Amino acid sequence: MTKFRKPLVAAAILGTLATLTSACAGSGGKPSDTAYVARDVETLYASAKERLDRGNATLAAQLFDEVERQHPYSPWARRAQLMSAFSYYVSRDYTKAIQSAQRFLSIHPGNKDAPYAYYLIALSYYEQISDVTRDQKTTEQALAALQEVERRFPQSEYASDARLKIDLVNDHLAGKEMEIGRYYERAGNWTAAQVRFQNVVENYQTTSHAAEALYRLTETSLALGIPVEAKKYAAVLGANYPGSKWYEKAFELVQDHAPGTSVALAQ
Repeated sequence: MTKFRKPLVAAAILGTLATLTSACAGSGGKPSDTAYVARDVETLYASAKERLDRGNATLAAQLFDEVERQHPYSPWARRAQLMSAFSYYVSRDYTKAIQSAQRFLSIHPGNKDAPYAYYLIALSYYEQISDVTRDQKTTEQALAALQEVERRFPQSEYASDARLKIDLVNDHLAGKEMEIGRYYERAGNWTAAQVRFQNVVENYQTTSHAAEALYRLTETSLALGIPVEAKKYAAVLGANYPGSKWYEKAFELVQDHAPGTSVALAQ
């Protein structure tokens, strides 16, 4: 199973959050829960921030939501929307984190903190990525969200981190294709297996699975009785991964099962 580490929040992100929270000096009365009690905006926001600082991110998120509900037209409401999304993210309630960040973007699309909102959405999908044996819908959503960050804000610190995570997500998706391809291969469904391995070679050629995919294409081509194709894949494997174990296996396989074909195997 591929394991994804929880990312560290970049210094620039912390700076953004500090800007959002530094406006409150006092905490005032502190609610024991989020039952509706009319409170001035500064007190309510400070209470939410205090809960977040103490590690109660779930209650903090609810209190930030209350800031917007009780004071929807104040400048604090905009700050609270993004802080709510961040708090839900910290508490690992990723669905609500995404919803809160999307709401912030729908109301304030041109705000200076929009890049962070997009990034927070991407992180919330990214951290839900499951192992390769499960459905990969969330992985695909994470990839789309990370690509959106890179596309919209290519020079930002968020784009830099997004590019690193895109590589990991692509490797994960390639791993899923390989798993399905190997399943078909074990079942003797050579054509279906080839479709999966070819997808890895064409769409995920920079991932760690590309060399094995070429070897599997060599295997399945021989199984289908197409030795010329098998040698072609082995030659590509040798040209791109000459020192890999997959090339050595492919070379032996072709030498054993298709020694007389006309395509030269790279050495």
